[in-house]
Amino acid sequence: MKKLLLNIIFSILIATPIFSQDITGPWNGTLNVGAAKLRVVLNLTKNDSVYKATLDSPDQGAKGIPVQTVDFQNSKLRLAIAAAGIEYLGELQGEKIIGTFKQGGKEFPLDLSKGSIISEAPKRPQEPQKPYPYYSEDVIFENNNAHISLAGTLTLPTKEGVFPAVILISGSGPQNRDEELLGHKPFLVISDYLTRRGIAVLRFDDRGVGQSKGVFKTATSADNASDVEAGVAYLKTRKEIKEIGLIGHSEGGLIAPMVAAQNKNVSFIVMLAGTGIRGDKLLLMQEELISRANGVSEKDIQTSQKANSKVFEMIIKSDNDEQLKSNMTKYLQEFLKENPGAEKPKDMKDEDFIAMQIKQMVTPWMIFFMKYDPVNNLSLVKCPVLALNGEKDLQVPPQENLTAIKNSLKQAGNQDITTKMYPNLNHLFQECKTGSPIEYPSIEQTFSPLVMEDFTNWIKARTGLK
Repeated sequence: MKKLLLNIIFSILIATPIFSQDITGPWNGTLNVGAAKLRVVLNLTKNDSVYKATLDSPDQGAKGIPVQTVDFQNSKLRLAIAAAGIEYLGELQGEKIIGTFKQGGKEFPLDLSKGSIISEAPKRPQEPQKPYPYYSEDVIFENNNAHISLAGTLTLPTKEGVFPAVILISGSGPQNRDEELLGHKPFLVISDYLTRRGIAVLRFDDRGVGQSKGVFKTATSADNASDVEAGVAYLKTRKEIKEIGLIGHSEGGLIAPMVAAQNKNVSFIVMLAGTGIRGDKLLLMQEELISRANGVSEKDIQTSQKANSKVFEMIIKSDNDEQLKSNMTKYLQEFLKENPGAEKPKDMKDEDFIAMQIKQMVTPWMIFFMKYDPVNNLSLVKCPVLALNGEKDLQVPPQENLTAIKNSLKQAGNQDITTKMYPNLNHLFQECKTGSPIEYPSIEQTFSPLVMEDFTNWIKARTGLK
């Protein structure tokens, strides 16, 4: 559910031969996309007469991404990354490459030079600095069912004592223990805030991320829930811990009720932008809201909604991946014929575009997410639940999801349900203007202090902490 403006997920294709000056080595530039400035590093190498390239996007934590095609002739450089709809056209002028970066019908100037880019670190005033006034321990615990070890950090108000604890559960995509994205570290900020106020916190790297073992790309939300279960079991072995609660953000807010519905050791849950409706419906709403906020025409929005609705329906009804791929291929072929103006990279062949769509959608995580209805587990949760959303959350629309969460919990006969929507906060609980993900990196605030104060007080009230 975390969609960034630049989705640099590239495929490896064959680099094209070139005959011109040697421009091997790293080239650096800054891509200004309005609300965000992203550093870009182009690494060019040459083997005989063929140039190849990889891209780094340091601000997005991406490194060594293969470029699809490279062409350099007569001082003109062309990079085409069809799988992401990206093209770069530049011209070598002295010690610089002056050019234009294109993606999704939009163009941005991007000049590259050999010198390193000195980029001012983004201001993150909430990020705590060491030494911390509490005890912090790096820990490893086992998910015995998955046969993997998970690495994280446990923070305690003091080294000795007994405290209520929470486990932080990250959103979708590979996340480290700080839920780090675009220079923000929300879980580090939340962990620091809670620990200073008497609540122990366990946060951990997702499987296959950082120091945790396992494979992330084949894991579903259910697999990630089993990792949280392992965290609960680990905290039960710690003499410093009494009550155990869960705080989940985004997909983590979906996972928390999955665990709480089955595990009596969970005393309470906090859902931060958690979902209450089935995944396919959520993704359609998300796409529509973000597209509109980013200036996509209503005609294009409706065309995309029509195509995705049909494809999502196929996914929901399918129980055979190979048949699903075949059905999706046939449908998208017809769709592209009937809608020649449908948005796709103009240099990309229809078959390549279709293959890209299938690769992105027919994955274990996506299929599970689309089919999963949170109502099934929410209606079994008996422990206290606090569900919070930002009013300008475009990824998990607040009204629809908070209402569904509350109604589902009532079905369980749950007597302790609190929901709240905060004005002017986005999906990351930052104070914002539009709520569009394009704003995330430019906002200095990492997480609203008001929201942290509210859920801290709520936890204290339910654990007897003063």
